Amino acid sequence: MTPPPSPAPHSPGAFPRVRPRRLRSTPAMRRLAAQTTLAPAQLVLPLFVREGATEPLPIGSMPGQVQHSRDSLRAEVVRAAEAGLGGVMLFGVPVTRDATGSAACRADGILNQALADVVAEVGDAVVVQADLCLDEFTDHGHCGVLDAHGRVDNDATLEQYRAMALAQAEAGAHLLGLSGMMDGQVAAVRDALDGAGHHDVALLAYAAKYASAFYGPFRDAVESTLVGDRRTYQLDPANRREGVREALLDVAEGADVVMVKPAMSYLDVLADVAAASEVPVWAYQVSGEYAMVEAAAAHGWIDRRRAVEESVLSIRRAGADAVLTYWALELAGWLREDVR
Repeated sequence: MTPPPSPAPHSPGAFPRVRPRRLRSTPAMRRLAAQTTLAPAQLVLPLFVREGATEPLPIGSMPGQVQHSRDSLRAEVVRAAEAGLGGVMLFGVPVTRDATGSAACRADGILNQALADVVAEVGDAVVVQADLCLDEFTDHGHCGVLDAHGRVDNDATLEQYRAMALAQAEAGAHLLGLSGMMDGQVAAVRDALDGAGHHDVALLAYAAKYASAFYGPFRDAVESTLVGDRRTYQLDPANRREGVREALLDVAEGADVVMVKPAMSYLDVLADVAAASEVPVWAYQVSGEYAMVEAAAAHGWIDRRRAVEESVLSIRRAGADAVLTYWALELAGWLREDVR
């Protein structure tokens, strides 16, 4: 980047003519000069729904977040629509799991029932999104089917993703979030959807999803049974260029949107992907990011509202067109306050 020109010289003792502080002098001036903005329509709210729950169940490692019942989920998505959020992303928490995650592919599975509930409640007032991954539904906690040696079988997993995609589309999902990081998953799912006439269902590829420690609270939220780790299919945190490569592969396979996940520790990757992608780029502010801010704020170590706003703004500034964040509803309320 070419450095800005030096200010014009002035005589000794003269005051500076170039004063960048002029554009920071009042709240109105700062708003007018802002280079990055936030709006509710740029926010997506992740939501958990637990099979058999009769009331919302608090998630211990994510203060303020719950596993919803089907009834409380319907009420929450109405609030999301009224707040003008861009979308909701649903994750299912089943009671029983098996080796292939079969409940993910059944119409009576909790995630597919919840999708139908939500679409019936809010229609297309928000984009109803479904997590398309097997980890919540498998008894081993991996994102795919295991082979005889206990390794994730990429191609066998793609067959399950195709079946899961069809079930989610038939339940009414507007967009499917492919988060499993299997090679070829976008092409496989797009082929299945198009073959069944679901041409209008959009695909969000979690293209640059890194093997991160910041997913810990999420695994609590979905009651993950994972043993081991996912480093053979999620990206190595050491690799920056690989994130761009994965994103471009997914675009070539037909992804309508690509994702970088986590967000704050990977803003460099996000900026790279945003610069290279022809399709919208989103980022997921993950459970660990949320939990750290909430914990620090609970101790009085940081200003909670300012930290939340700054963290999401930084993700937008790095190039995200939309942000998945657990603060979406609260942040939307603050944004409405700011424009009054």
